[in-house]
Amino acid sequence: MEGRGTLVITGAGRGIGAATARLAAERGYAVCVNYRARRDAAEAVAAGIERAGGRAVAIGADVAREADVVRLFDEAVEKLGPLAGLVNNAGILEQHMRVEDMSAGRLERVFATNVVGAFLCAREAVRRMSTRRGGRGGAIVNVSSVAATLGSPDEYVDYAASKGAIDTMTVGLAREVAREGIRVNAVRPGVIRTDIHASGGEPARVERVKAAVPMKRGGEPEEVARAILWLLSDEASYATGAILDISGGR
Repeated sequence: MEGRGTLVITGAGRGIGAATARLAAERGYAVCVNYRARRDAAEAVAAGIERAGGRAVAIGADVAREADVVRLFDEAVEKLGPLAGLVNNAGILEQHMRVEDMSAGRLERVFATNVVGAFLCAREAVRRMSTRRGGRGGAIVNVSSVAATLGSPDEYVDYAASKGAIDTMTVGLAREVAREGIRVNAVRPGVIRTDIHASGGEPARVERVKAAVPMKRGGEPEEVARAILWLLSDEASYATGAILDISGGR
């Protein structure tokens, strides 16, 4: 398959990010598998892509750090070629907790990665893809969460609020760069079987809450990845500023 250009996927060593990296490579993208701490996992994803005949590189960078983000995009383009897209997937959550017990440090950590990091990555992607700046256009897909619409009371209102910010950023940025060859959309996953739930202190959370999902099951990372790849593709050529729920009807 003819190459589609370079795709940067943040937080791609596990879960939705890893599934998206593998599928993107199958669809012809050269994939930058970004990670913050899990180098082995990210390198394993990249190596698997290479073994299957694709092109991939694992690059460590903390999206909450501006200098890291700039280096991430510079290295990705240098090693893989011109940027065609970004999947803003990196995100964190912390232990289940009521708002009255949250520290400022916790809030700063969550918003630094989930919001500031997404903005910084989008900024660098726009700088490289915008036709106004000499780029060839491209697409950005932000990974939000159905938590943005539910609020996640008694669990992580801070995480839900950070994803609400991502929804708003998606709409605003989409309108800002629509004339510059860049489409910006988002997916809003529901309860997906990834190990992020362990970060909240409940590894088996999917089993506990799946009864509240109309489809009565948790989703798989690959189901979200397929939606992301559709939004990146020419099949979604007239879609921008859209937020697609992948939540089993919740």
